Amino acid sequence: MNKTIRRASVFALLLVLTLLVRATWVQFYDGKALADDKDNRRNAITTYAAPLGNIIVAGDSITGSARTKGSDLAYRRTYTDGRLYAAVTGYASQSYAPTQLEGIYQDLLNGTDSRLKNIMDTVTGERAHPGNVVTTIDPAVQKAAYRALGSKKGAAVAIDPKTGRILAVVSTPSYDPSALTDADTAGAAWKRLNDDPEKPLTNRALRQPLPPGSTFKLVVAAAALEDGLYASVDQRTVSPDPYMLPGSTKALSNENPNAPCENASIRQALRYSCNNVFGKMAVDLGQDKVRAMAEKFGFNDDRQDVPVRAYPSVYPSDMDKAQTALSGIGQFDVTATPLQMAMVSAAIAHDGELASAHMVSQITDSGGDVLQNDDDAPTERIVGASTARQLQSAMQTVVEQGTGTNARIAGATVGGKTGTAQHGENNSQTPYAWFTSYAKSDTNGKQVAVAVMVEQSDAARSEVSGNGLAAPVAKAMMQAALGS
Repeated sequence: MNKTIRRASVFALLLVLTLLVRATWVQFYDGKALADDKDNRRNAITTYAAPLGNIIVAGDSITGSARTKGSDLAYRRTYTDGRLYAAVTGYASQSYAPTQLEGIYQDLLNGTDSRLKNIMDTVTGERAHPGNVVTTIDPAVQKAAYRALGSKKGAAVAIDPKTGRILAVVSTPSYDPSALTDADTAGAAWKRLNDDPEKPLTNRALRQPLPPGSTFKLVVAAAALEDGLYASVDQRTVSPDPYMLPGSTKALSNENPNAPCENASIRQALRYSCNNVFGKMAVDLGQDKVRAMAEKFGFNDDRQDVPVRAYPSVYPSDMDKAQTALSGIGQFDVTATPLQMAMVSAAIAHDGELASAHMVSQITDSGGDVLQNDDDAPTERIVGASTARQLQSAMQTVVEQGTGTNARIAGATVGGKTGTAQHGENNSQTPYAWFTSYAKSDTNGKQVAVAVMVEQSDAARSEVSGNGLAAPVAKAMMQAALGS
């Protein structure tokens, strides 16, 4: 064999080897990437070739599957009371990526989760029967929140303080997930929902942190008691009224100029929502101590999964003393979700322990066998039992004699805190109305913690308050949870 032929043979062999390597790469790497591509219609065809598993509330499916006509996608997702539960379920669409529980558990619900496969499924490569997601949602509490919010733009969350089970997650205005399920009509619905200035697709309960206003004073009070700055909620504070912001000529005044806020105790300051007391208290503690307490409650946690990932609530850093004072009343750059403020009340109600918040109890296979149990949620101590009980007592004073009287419930012990947070530059827009609270039945032992945020309503600006707008929603939820 001469040199030219030998070189040509080696070159041809190299070409063959290159081709084999490329073919292997395409088959095993690019092939998987193509198979996993969200735009690969074969995936949608496979996903919707059979009915999906369901999301369960109180033993009943709030989702379903319906047969389609004239489509290569054999089934589409359906929803029972879709608007009521949209903030829980999200949507499963033939055209768009699934969201909320539909997205988190999509493999379980479409039968591709490896935990669903039996030996025969593994051998034959057949898709297993889909599993189900069992939620912690209480339909009575969910409906109470949804009805009480009505036409208001806002959100509400309810938690069982003992177990961390989330009993309600509501965001308004809501939307009907069924509008997004069918590939033939989803595009128009998607555009309409995304163009809507009211942003119905936004889950305000979990994923829209806003200034919490005076509800954050509970966190500052907890920090002061735990630090020993004040020994009890009834000890008089050192709090001039008005309080001049450090390094500034601006005074921190109170909504009610006639309220007895000068040197008021924590109980009195919560009762009348005294800004001067908690602004100075935050400065006296220092931003690091306030932030440490906020983070114990869950602020600044960017992995708050319930199991839907909530947007982090924020307590800022690197503030001057004037900014620290404003943070003490839930302003400046402090933000919180209703979930976060419900967690604050839940920890206080549970004598200082915070049970991990979750809205899925179990996931099961098609036969009901449990694949994962999430009800054994860990509990973390946030504040001492003495601190928690003092705050419970002070919150009860707010409801019985202070700014939260609209949350009173006969036959139950109720504690709460109102908040009215500034909105826009120089508070030029309608303030946010907040209320966070807990309630314990005097007869059946049930308890619940809630948080309500009203972003916008038809009320006149002068009538916007936590007690006027948010507390009645919280009361309806608490009554439903307690069965009263």
